[in-house]
Amino acid sequence: MYLKIKRIIDIILSMIGMIVLSPILVLLTLAIKLDSKGPVLFKQKRVGVNKTHFNILKFRTMRINTPNDTPTHLLENPDQYITKMGKFLRKTSLDELPQIWNIFVGQMSIIGPRPALWNQFDLIAERDKYGANDVPPGLTGWAQINGRDELPIEIKAKLDGEYVEKIGIGMDVKCFFGTIVSVVKSDGVVEGGTGTTGKNEIASTKERVTK
Repeated sequence: MYLKIKRIIDIILSMIGMIVLSPILVLLTLAIKLDSKGPVLFKQKRVGVNKTHFNILKFRTMRINTPNDTPTHLLENPDQYITKMGKFLRKTSLDELPQIWNIFVGQMSIIGPRPALWNQFDLIAERDKYGANDVPPGLTGWAQINGRDELPIEIKAKLDGEYVEKIGIGMDVKCFFGTIVSVVKSDGVVEGGTGTTGKNEIASTKERVTK
């Protein structure tokens, strides 16, 4: 029942977002075009609800010669591929704004597990253990406010499972406002890295999600 209500909320908020944020979207479009050659938007095949595939939309943050379908953390010296504008967009998470359209058309939700790349088979398999592939992926989620890029795959999947277990209006509100705080503080943003949280922090997170 809640998923139906959640979908209605997604439609309303994404429609409002496209209207209210349109001036910012136009400015970012111009800035990207002036900064480097290539398209404004970047499309990438991701895993949606029930492991279906869809093309996620982002503002392009990397040069057009970047290897396709390779997570940033697996690139050798990823900084050489990220544009000047791209660094700003990634740090502020503004590169994710075009996903408002993905949300509007029903491919994503505002809150949910971040959609995995189609070839991130290890993450997809881990999420299967917790039913995290059975709900719509989100613009942000529980894992994003508890470590973001820093989390190892097994911890990220457990957090996604915790979200599925506790899914509801209270959990979504907590994720929404937690995301705002994380973005302002740039928590967990690691260019070219993943699973780099300190050992003590990982242990603390692991202990919490397994309770």
